[in-house]
Amino acid sequence: MNDVEGQRQGVITMVYDHDQRGLLEAVTEIQHENRDIIQSSIHSHLTDDCCMEVVMVRGEGAQLRTLAEHLMALKGVESVKLTTIKI
Repeated sequence: MNDVEGQRQGVITMVYDHDQRGLLEAVTEIQHENRDIIQSSIHSHLTDDCCMEVVMVRGEGAQLRTLAEHLMALKGVESVKLTTIKI
C-alpha cells in the first residue's frame, strides 16, 4: 500500500467476523469519520459468521491508506485489501 500517492479512486474490501463484540459499531464510526473520502459501501453475508464490506473511496492516497490501516487494526477483521487507480 506504500505506493498509493496522489488522487486515487478505488475500493477497500474487508472480510470480518460480524459476531465480534463492538466491531460493527467501530466500522460504522470509522466510515462516518471518513465520509469525505467514502462514496458508498456494499455489505454481503458470506457465511453465518462472516461478512464482506466493499467500500468505494476517492481521495488522496495517504488518506485511503490510513483508512484501510484503521480498518485492518480492528479486532475481528480477517482481511482488508485496498485497490486503487490514479485519477
